[in-house]
Amino acid sequence: MSIQDLPDGRPAYGIQLPVQSQSTIYAESWEAGAGADDLVAIARAVEDAGFAYLAVCDHVAIPRRLAPAMSTVWYDPVATLAHLAAVTGRIRLLSHVAVVGLRHPLLTAKQYATLDHLSGGRLILGVGAGHVREEFEVLGVDFGQRGAVLDEAVDALRAALGPDEFPTHHGKFYDFEGLGQRPRPAQQRVPVWVGGSSPAAVRRAALKGDGWLPQGDPRDRLPAQIARLRRLREEAGIEGPITVGAITEPLYVGTPDWAVGRRTLTGAPEALAESLRAYGEMGVHQIQVRFRSRSRAELIDQIQAFGADVAPRLA
Repeated sequence: MSIQDLPDGRPAYGIQLPVQSQSTIYAESWEAGAGADDLVAIARAVEDAGFAYLAVCDHVAIPRRLAPAMSTVWYDPVATLAHLAAVTGRIRLLSHVAVVGLRHPLLTAKQYATLDHLSGGRLILGVGAGHVREEFEVLGVDFGQRGAVLDEAVDALRAALGPDEFPTHHGKFYDFEGLGQRPRPAQQRVPVWVGGSSPAAVRRAALKGDGWLPQGDPRDRLPAQIARLRRLREEAGIEGPITVGAITEPLYVGTPDWAVGRRTLTGAPEALAESLRAYGEMGVHQIQVRFRSRSRAELIDQIQAFGADVAPRLA
């Protein structure tokens, strides 16, 4: 199952969860003291509000030079998604994004196939090249080859997450056959969404992905990026849909009485919906939203307000 427009033409909407990654770029101050109970409550609220997916990030270890900006709080995506799968029933589970080049594809396939099996087929595997050199070096992976490694890893994962109990892949970086893995994924085809906005990432998404997850493209850049994505697929003779995503500006439903930042979109539900409809008009199928908040309670209020009052107006 892929995520495309909702039946009435609205884009689907998802969220990368707080708490599980705490980069200073986006983390709120209350997240530092939050934990498992908060993640569970927020995941349930997100599902109840009609969100299509919840997402978590992936970093193995943060070098000291980057820790002041990135923090070292990065929950493991498979463990976190499995925990949340057990306390939700419908919502899709997205790795946004798994740096799959850090691990052998059979290891990645074992983890994510088990997750898909246990969750009843709710996985979306988001993949990306990664950007932290020290992570690659300590795990023995060539940082300079990470793009080529990811290209092949996607092909290897297609095989390893497919229907064959004994998958086969012969490539430059990975070579396997005659090795069985069960359980198999519940889905016949696990959707693979490719993250990144560089020319190489857009090409990779166009040629290898079921979806594209841009990373921070401002609105005025998206139309050209989407046009290139579609042109590359057409030139390669690739038919079938691809789910185009976008990360919106930070949101606050209503009029805040505190400083939410100049980039944050605020206002009445119709005003927010009018602004967000621009994404659908440029060909985006799913938007990923993030809300400004000062507590778990305020975040859940924002999630509920968005689902009840903003989302129905996105058509």
